Amino acid sequence: MICRESQELIHGYVDGELDLVRNLEMERHLHECAACAGTHERIQRMRSAVTANAPYFRPPAGLEHRLRTRLRANAETKPVAPRFLGRWQWTGIAATILIAVLSVTVMTSRRTGGELAQEVAASHVRSLMAAHLTDVPSSDRHTVKPWFNGKLDFSPPVGDFPDRGFALVGGRLDYLASRPVAALVYQRRKHVINLFVWPASGQSDSAVQQSDHQGYHLLHWTKSGMTYWAASDLNSAELWELVSLVNGLS
Repeated sequence: MICRESQELIHGYVDGELDLVRNLEMERHLHECAACAGTHERIQRMRSAVTANAPYFRPPAGLEHRLRTRLRANAETKPVAPRFLGRWQWTGIAATILIAVLSVTVMTSRRTGGELAQEVAASHVRSLMAAHLTDVPSSDRHTVKPWFNGKLDFSPPVGDFPDRGFALVGGRLDYLASRPVAALVYQRRKHVINLFVWPASGQSDSAVQQSDHQGYHLLHWTKSGMTYWAASDLNSAELWELVSLVNGLS
């Protein structure tokens, strides 16, 4: 990727609108190009300032349902447009309703953590593609856990479960949710599992939630002051087994 392409895609990258391949290409270019990395940092600061200070509109409960019901009713009854409205006026009304529906859908998807899920999936894929799975390759949790001391502002819980079929491979530093995080790497047969951990910032414990992104299973939850995201192509039933083992640490 050259700088001209980067400048054209950088806003889509910041907004999480690129596909996985383009996202990885942008990350690689920003790592190698100081000028584009500076532009990215300025856009991120501006975006954070706008997000922090701009008013946020929360649509009233049931708005999306009412809009969809109205659209279905209009489609079924096929009303004749009054003669005093031309074709272009009706097109404008339909476009306004469609934009309202899409806006509600977009706001809903943002609240479900879709952007963070994309980040997690991209980090998982990047670790497999870049031959940089671990910074500290070790199957000994007493080696992996102390390695993070001084590199993070928290101490991640580290477990090893070889007797249950989940061997600790090592750990590394990663970057998610606009902060450095711990990435613990496990292996189940030929499947690699990335377990990302960082402080939950005052959030209470939450149940495990599952989603699929770019062909990978993602599980995330909050427990004992920590946020966890597990990512792998391992089948979801076995991935849930690792979650149970990790939750048993705290």
